[in-house]
Amino acid sequence: MTTTIIITFCLLLIIAYVFDLTSSKTKIPSVILLLILGWSIRQLSTRFGFQLPDFSFILPVLGTIGLILIVLEGSLELKINKSKLGLIKTSFFGALIPMVALAFLFAFAFNYFGNFDFKASLINAIPFCVISSAIAIPSVRNLSSNNKEFVIYESSLSDILAVLFFNFLAVNAAIDILSVAHFGLQLIIILVISFIATIGLSFLLNKIEHHIKFIPIILLIILIYAIFKIYHLPALLFIFIFGLSIGNIKELKGFNWIAKFRPDNLIKEVTKFTELTIEVSFLVRALFFLLFGYLIEIREVLNPNTFIWALGIVFTIFLFRAIQLKLSKLPLRPLLFIAPRGLITILLFLSIEPTSTISLVNESLIIQVIILTAFIMMIGILTVKPQRQ
Repeated sequence: MTTTIIITFCLLLIIAYVFDLTSSKTKIPSVILLLILGWSIRQLSTRFGFQLPDFSFILPVLGTIGLILIVLEGSLELKINKSKLGLIKTSFFGALIPMVALAFLFAFAFNYFGNFDFKASLINAIPFCVISSAIAIPSVRNLSSNNKEFVIYESSLSDILAVLFFNFLAVNAAIDILSVAHFGLQLIIILVISFIATIGLSFLLNKIEHHIKFIPIILLIILIYAIFKIYHLPALLFIFIFGLSIGNIKELKGFNWIAKFRPDNLIKEVTKFTELTIEVSFLVRALFFLLFGYLIEIREVLNPNTFIWALGIVFTIFLFRAIQLKLSKLPLRPLLFIAPRGLITILLFLSIEPTSTISLVNESLIIQVIILTAFIMMIGILTVKPQRQ
């Protein structure tokens, strides 16, 4: 039995690697293929009578670690200089404004048609309003550098802003000046701690001489994230700041305090760290989407009671995206199609307290929206000609 599990585990991850390797040729996002593979395994195990344990409790754990690594991977690859300021500004507002507008629009619809409490409706609406960096970033490798950078910035910021927005509503019983002031204080605290933690982790990255040095750094990053989450601090912001800082050491060499870190040596270590992060991120992401595909129930995908809502939500998402891209003077093709919902949508949905749940927003609706947006992204990428870097 042990040997069978090992063989199956290795084969699945090798197949996931083949999907990732061939996605540039097939133009089919590897995430779509992983979901189908995971679902197929479930059907085969049921057909042949294999009794497998309940894996659902692992999904949030894998999802959280995957989110950390994906945001870290994306931020490490981003380069900041004066020429990028316009892109960063466009990405920030492109992530923020549609998310807030969609959240209030969906909340109003839930409140009007379902007669649910407006605050609960708003909390339940947020998971539908965030672009999943876990799906978007791996899917845009073959786009032009400008489009790819925009998607990385936009989806990473979308994840962070959505978590901030969600936590602000979930933690505060009442929304008033005091709660806004407390939230502002939290942001200041996280920025200060992130700066200190980034210096500390950079020091360790540079000073550790032991042959095992990168895994402890990743574990410390996950640990700091978890501690921040306990105190309801915007932990993803720390991940983004850390990745952005060490990924742009060349740009920071002009500062005197950076010289103490031997920047030339640190750049080499950051390159190795980035390579390891990409590989570990692939492993966790593959396991997450395989497991998510495995847990998908056909009756949830084909639930007619939520399908009309799913179509309405997806149509509104892409309508707002088209308007956003037009106003930002960005190309509709291929960016219009790249608005997938995924890992972060699932994590936010699972984070909703029982007292704030509404019957309309359930697993069926979440899965349908994720599959529809992923399918539209796949069709969009398939119909777009290869772009020069």
